[in-house]
Amino acid sequence: MRAFVHPYPSGLASPTLTADLTDDDLVSFYAPPGQDQRRGVLSRDGLWVRFNFVSSADGAATVHGRSDGLGTPADQRLFALLRRPADVILVGAGTVRAEGYGGDLVSAADRAWRESRGLPSHPAVALVSGSLDLDPESTVFTAAPVRPLILTTTRADAGRRAALGEVADIVDCGTDQAEPARIRAALAACGHRLVHSEGGPTLLGAFTAAGLADELCLSLSPLLAGGAGGRIIGGADLARPTGMDLVGLLEEDGALFLRYRVTAP
Repeated sequence: MRAFVHPYPSGLASPTLTADLTDDDLVSFYAPPGQDQRRGVLSRDGLWVRFNFVSSADGAATVHGRSDGLGTPADQRLFALLRRPADVILVGAGTVRAEGYGGDLVSAADRAWRESRGLPSHPAVALVSGSLDLDPESTVFTAAPVRPLILTTTRADAGRRAALGEVADIVDCGTDQAEPARIRAALAACGHRLVHSEGGPTLLGAFTAAGLADELCLSLSPLLAGGAGGRIIGGADLARPTGMDLVGLLEEDGALFLRYRVTAP
């Protein structure tokens, strides 16, 4: 894998080409600004909220309803390594239903890496579901290595709340929808700092519209997908486009891995 590296978050002046990056190199490459050797992120509220997505060259976010058809071996490697230092993996209910999130979400090597740095062996897992349309018997709960957190709304169905309360901790983050500001506050209250989100598009759309996404890591696959694969951002239209600064770029076998700092909308 080749990388164009420069100090985060400065401009892309005279990028340096490096080769054969190790796992530790890549974790360092993606370290948030202000992160020290163990933990701690500098941002507006002490959190750093990163979103990770894959897209085809023509903008499709999925193939036949799933994102894994767009991935390359390098993308899968980075997908795992971005989870490695995270305090919490944040994901929308639609992505859970489409992709499945049961069982361990990090490898044994990742667990060892985390433990050696004083982190819990497995990241926390937070699911966003305004309606609580989740199956308490699905493996995301029954095979969970850590008890999940569900971020929901006060208007969610009481019966679903009771059933899911048996297998997860539930926190209200809004009335009609789970609000990004309250999601951030809830995660901060749990002691989390590096928030790693894997979608879906509605969640990215909500955070972008609220100006509360800090970073986007985008894998651009060398594929033309066609069809109706949707886009990486969904929900209501943004009032105006949100700017981003390119702060990192990797390449392998024609796939590009772009790291953007999201600027104020």
